[in-house]
Amino acid sequence: MQITLEGHDQPVPVQAGDTVLASLLRAGVAFPFSCQAGNCGTCKCELVSGDVHELEYSEHALSSAERARGIVLACRTQVWDDTVVRRIDAEDLVVHPSRVMRCRVLELESLTHDIKSLRLAIEAGGPFTFSAGQYAQVEFAPGLSRHYSMANTPDEPELVFHVRHMPGGRTSSYVATELKVGDRVKVSGPLGIAYLRDAHRGPVLAVAGGSGLAPIQSILCTLLERGHDAPVALYFGVRSERDLYHEALLRDLAARHPNFRYHVVLSEQKGASGRRYGLVHEALEISETENTMAYLAGPPVMVEAATAWLAARGLPQRQIHADAFYNQD
Repeated sequence: MQITLEGHDQPVPVQAGDTVLASLLRAGVAFPFSCQAGNCGTCKCELVSGDVHELEYSEHALSSAERARGIVLACRTQVWDDTVVRRIDAEDLVVHPSRVMRCRVLELESLTHDIKSLRLAIEAGGPFTFSAGQYAQVEFAPGLSRHYSMANTPDEPELVFHVRHMPGGRTSSYVATELKVGDRVKVSGPLGIAYLRDAHRGPVLAVAGGSGLAPIQSILCTLLERGHDAPVALYFGVRSERDLYHEALLRDLAARHPNFRYHVVLSEQKGASGRRYGLVHEALEISETENTMAYLAGPPVMVEAATAWLAARGLPQRQIHADAFYNQD
């Protein structure tokens, strides 16, 4: 019994009941994945043929419309016969070498009352290449590890993460109260498929919620510094003024790049500084759907609402990019 991945030279042997993803990875085939639990949608692929059984998965990761088109999650698809699968958007697929790196804390900076910026130097295990918008597994101590997006651009040598202190969260509490400059941290990655599509030259719409600004910051800085000249808009949703950060950076980007504009949307503080008020997806504006690329990052409820808003206005799913972060603490 075997799996054939279209575009790959050799079929991959598989044991009955193994998932598509497990079989491909065991054979050393590069394939995008992240949560391996059916929550994120990173490992979507097209089922061309084969007898398979699909395990439970989140509707956020795979919609009913996608399933009707034959799209499956490789991590939740068990193989029971010879099977053929095809990568989705293979022309956009970027696979960087997977690294496990030893890093050292260079700087801890409070960005807001509950978000810290963590800057790391890579001491061993590099070089680390990634695409703007991707994330990594960051381990601070045994049993204390979570996914965090890189806020730095791929061209910068040091890694930067934005860590929000979640109430009752063990990992984020450790970062907030115990992590010190000079401590060692393990970083594994890169992960995620909500990365900047380098070949795209059209308008860009970015939506960030809270510390979800990290991957969006990486995308915006990379995109604009590379000379992208089509319209670029950011909608940054936070609860109140005290949750807003890096506006000086956004203001500087807008001053240096006339095609970039940003909007801050406050969900719990009305009339502050002339800001927009309400849920961030309700403030979105989109004038062109045919060639607009959207990047979303933040709490799952925000990402899901923004995705639905964009889809309802005709933006194709293939032009909406988001990685879901569940159970973050």
